[in-house]
Amino acid sequence: MTRSPATLAETIRLHLADDITAGRIAPGSVIDESALAERFGASRTPAREALRELASAGLVVIEPRRGARVASVTLEQLAEMFELMAETEAMCARLSTFRMTATERFALQSLHADFTADETALDAYDEYNRGFHALLYRGTHNSVLAEHAMALRLRLAPYRRAQFHEDRRIQRSFAEHGAILEQVLRGAGEEAAQLMRAHMLTASAALAQYMRRARS
Repeated sequence: MTRSPATLAETIRLHLADDITAGRIAPGSVIDESALAERFGASRTPAREALRELASAGLVVIEPRRGARVASVTLEQLAEMFELMAETEAMCARLSTFRMTATERFALQSLHADFTADETALDAYDEYNRGFHALLYRGTHNSVLAEHAMALRLRLAPYRRAQFHEDRRIQRSFAEHGAILEQVLRGAGEEAAQLMRAHMLTASAALAQYMRRARS
């Protein structure tokens, strides 16, 4: 079956993001659009779309008439972004605890209960993870906060995905979600916020460890 351009663009984006966060493509390296398309057996359109998405996430810099190159992001900058994300997600967890409807709580509970964490299923867990956090964003019933959280999430998406390469991180992350969910269902907003903050800072530490090891 022939893959659609959108599917190809997503495939290219995910592979390229993994290569960059793991250091297989060094900061400052030029990414040739034609070579990228050829590598994945695609036209230049999905390759160009993948590069635009990576540029939006800050992994790639696209310069007029000079093409694309890998951006330089330090671990210190990533730690600062994750710190902001941790506080934002903690606020979402707290407000969602008090504001989610019964239907929204059931959707969050069902999503978690129906998923089985498998250390080899990175793509499946990444999708589940995005869904879990997105339900909490919507549950705040604060559109400004939800949009802010989603914008930060998109900015950090490749890095949040990369931390799942760490040993047993998928299973630990899933267990952390379970603890957060338990507090949400109990109506314990402050406890849910504290656990969410710790969850995000743990993700930041796992990412830093993975990137140091991958680039050593």
